[in-house]
This record gives sequence, structure tokens and C-alpha cells, in this order.
Amino acid sequence: MKEIEPDIERPRVSVSTVLASIVGLWLCYFILASLRAELFDFGYSFDLVVRRGMVALAGVVVTFGMWLILRLFDLKPLWVKVAAALVIAAPVSVVLAQANRMIFADIEPKILDRMAEKQGYRIRRDESGNLLLDIPLPADGHQSADGSDSEVSNAITINRQSPEESRVQQITEIALGRYFLLLAWSALYLALIAGQQARAAERREGTFRRAAKAAELRSLRYQVNPHFLFNTFNSLSAMVLTGRTQQAETMIQTMSTFYRRSLADDPTSDVPLREEFDLQRLYLDIEAVRFPDRLVAVYDLPDELADAKVPGMILQPLVENSVKHAVAPSSGKVTITLSARVEYGRLVISVCDDGRPREKSASSLQEPKMGYGIGLANVRERLEARFGEQASIVSGPVSTGYATHIRIPLVTHG
Repeated sequence: MKEIEPDIERPRVSVSTVLASIVGLWLCYFILASLRAELFDFGYSFDLVVRRGMVALAGVVVTFGMWLILRLFDLKPLWVKVAAALVIAAPVSVVLAQANRMIFADIEPKILDRMAEKQGYRIRRDESGNLLLDIPLPADGHQSADGSDSEVSNAITINRQSPEESRVQQITEIALGRYFLLLAWSALYLALIAGQQARAAERREGTFRRAAKAAELRSLRYQVNPHFLFNTFNSLSAMVLTGRTQQAETMIQTMSTFYRRSLADDPTSDVPLREEFDLQRLYLDIEAVRFPDRLVAVYDLPDELADAKVPGMILQPLVENSVKHAVAPSSGKVTITLSARVEYGRLVISVCDDGRPREKSASSLQEPKMGYGIGLANVRERLEARFGEQASIVSGPVSTGYATHIRIPLVTHG
């Protein structure tokens, strides 16, 4: 049987998810920047769209490169990942700012001139490199040669920085904007990593929970076999001592068939109800050798329920209880009845006998402290481990003897 191995795969965000987040980030930039350009009527729409697309494409490539470095910190503590994002984003934002400036370098002066002309101004640089804004003013009482009022220019210095200083300032301002944009994406990526780690933890917990439940079911299942074997050997010993060798041989052969079938199945798997009834038939055949004149077995299994799935050997402790507490102490015939039916969409399996009532109160899966014997507790624990609150077991004396009813989900496949 193949053992369940825990999933220890390192939690990773898929490359497709990372690319989708990066493309989504720069697509938002592209859309918002385009809306801003239309709102302020910068002009040169086609040229700006092309350059904006180039900036977005460069952003996707550079951000993906940033991710290749950032992913090395996926398994580090959160504060380390945050610190790494803060540090890595700084040089990346400078690279993006430089790329942005280079792409827009040839069209930016045209946009400034166009915006100034719309307001009646003119932008120029003087011999010292200062950026000047020429504002034409009407000259009072002066006329030009054609008789119209003449204007004089009032130049305002709006930037005394050299071109080199202006370039550094521009790159710095753009880099700060890109820096916070990259930090926003880093926060999204860290959230995706946290989600992957949470899902991986849930998968590991589920795997370990299933392994623990399988171990519990195996333990409970194997509790049945030593108990039954002990009783059978006692019976064989009694037969040999009393000279009933033919009966002892029959019991040994039947017991061999019983154990071959019971040990061949996975103790954590379900079996068809038909096989479970057949297994109990073998067991009662063994016990019938001990009590040939007292034990009568009746089986009531409708054909439509023959393939219903039940935990293997779930009826064994109940049938054994009937033999021990009803057949063994009785001097007359005792009938043990195994039956199955459907009740409100659930499978109901009953083990009843008409022997002497045992003075034990009814019990259910919801009342684990109440029960009848170790065998009943074993069945209750197995049902609880297998089905949880979806299963119940009620056991107690009835007017005709003693009855135990198991109610579990009706499953006919899987």
C-alpha cells in the first residue's frame, strides 16, 4: 500500500500570475497617462501614445527583472522581504526614470512650446542656459510701422538651473514616482506570496490530517483481529480437548478463509456491503461450529444496497457481541439478524438478536461516554473517524432482545 507523502513543495507564485500583475500595473499607467494627456490637451497624440507604449513595455521588462531578484527572498521572513523590496526598487526606479526621459526627450520641448503658445507665451533659454518665459505686453502710445499698437516682451526666468542640473532634477522627480509605483506592485506580490503560503499550509495540514485519520482507522481496524483470534483459539482448544476434531478442522478451514479475506483489504478503505455481509457469514459459520444447536443467522440485504460502501469489518464487533452476550449464555436457539435498509436517504445497517437482553442503556455517536463494551466503542470511533457527524450508532435492549443500528451516508460508488 502506498503511503501518503506530505506536500513539501515550496510555495511559489506562478510566472503567469506575476506577468499578469506586471502587465496590469503598466497597463494602468498607460491608460491613466493617456487620459491625463487628453484632459490637458498636450497634442501630438499619436507620438505620445507610441512613446507611452515604449515606456510601458520597458516598465514590464524592468519590473520582471526586479521580480527575478525579489523572488529569491520568497521564503524569508516578512520584514526581510519588505526591506528587499524597498532596496531593490530604488535603482530600478532610476533606470525607469532614465528610460522615460530618453523616450520623451525629443517631444517634450515641443509640448512645452505648444502649451506656451496656447497661452500666448514663448519659452526659450538665454545664453547662460536659464529657462525664460517671454510674456508679450502692449506698449502704451507706441505704434508699429503699419499703424497698429506695438508690443514689448517681458521675460521671466522660470528656471535658473543648467541643463545638466535640470536633467538630474527631472530624473529624480520621475524616479520618485516610479519608486512608489514599484512599491505598490511589490506589496501586491508579497500579498500573492502570502496567499500561496497559506494555501500550501492548508494542503500540508490536510495531508497530515488524512494521514493521521488513516493511521487511526488502521489502529481501530486491527483491534478487531486479535480479539477475534483469541476467542477462536479458545474454541479450537476446547474442541481438541473434547475430541471434536472434525469440527475443529472445519473451523480452521473457515477461519483461514475469513482471515484471508479480511486481511486482503486496505483497512482504511470502504468495501461493498455485500462483501461485509459475506465476511460476517464466514464468522458466524465459525461460531456455528461452537454452537451448532443454538446459533441461527439471518441475512437481509436488498439487491439495490449490495454495492453500498461501508468501512471494512465495521459489523464484526457487533456480531461478536451478539455471539458473546446472547448466544453463549443461552441454552436455547438465538437468532442473529443482519439487515440493511434506506431511511431518509441514509444507509441503516442493523445487527439484532433475540437473546437475553443486556442491561445497557442506548448510546449514540454524539454520546461517546455511553456505550456497550469495547466492541461498540471501537465501531463508534471508526464511524466518527470516517464520517464525523454524518454517522450515528444507537445500541440498546429492545422488546425482542438487543439491537444496534448504524446510520451512515449512502454511497454506492468510489
